[in-house]
Amino acid sequence: MPSEASLAPALLLSMPHLRDPNFHRTVVLLCKHFDEGAFGLVMNRPLVTGGRLVVNLDPPVEAAGDLDVWVGGPVEPERSWILIGDDSPETEGLGGMRVAEGMYLSTSPDLLRRLLEPDPPPFTRLIVGYSGWGPGQLEAELNASAWLISDVDRDLIFKTPADSMWETAIRRLGADPAALTMSRGVH
Repeated sequence: MPSEASLAPALLLSMPHLRDPNFHRTVVLLCKHFDEGAFGLVMNRPLVTGGRLVVNLDPPVEAAGDLDVWVGGPVEPERSWILIGDDSPETEGLGGMRVAEGMYLSTSPDLLRRLLEPDPPPFTRLIVGYSGWGPGQLEAELNASAWLISDVDRDLIFKTPADSMWETAIRRLGADPAALTMSRGVH
């Protein structure tokens, strides 16, 4: 049963002192938050690789172009998710779990196939892995001032370059990233 005090949906913005390389200067889309833990996806970590992405679909699809892949977190990097950030009729019916207003998560092979074809649906992102927190873990990190919380912003996620997303998100809260310091309490 979901917690009455669920923080999801929200964006988690890592504080500068959070040095874990998986989360340093990250923007995490918090998708689910329950008493049993939390589930989120890092939004500003493109996978940098020189090789071709191997996608196993039946029947096979020849990729029309390069597909950007994003790292959602360190948990289960072999799992993939497709984030859909569009309510247009073109993306209706692609299925998935509603994460926030106008944003859905899907694991549909049909949608993956569409991402590999010419003219993929707008505002879609293939994400591998996820970020997970056990019971009370996220709350403890919030109490230790490891994260700031912000509203979900579809434009920030899909239209802001990855290398400036964290700073842009912090500044939208009215803060200067260079001036942030560690303190006790939830921000």
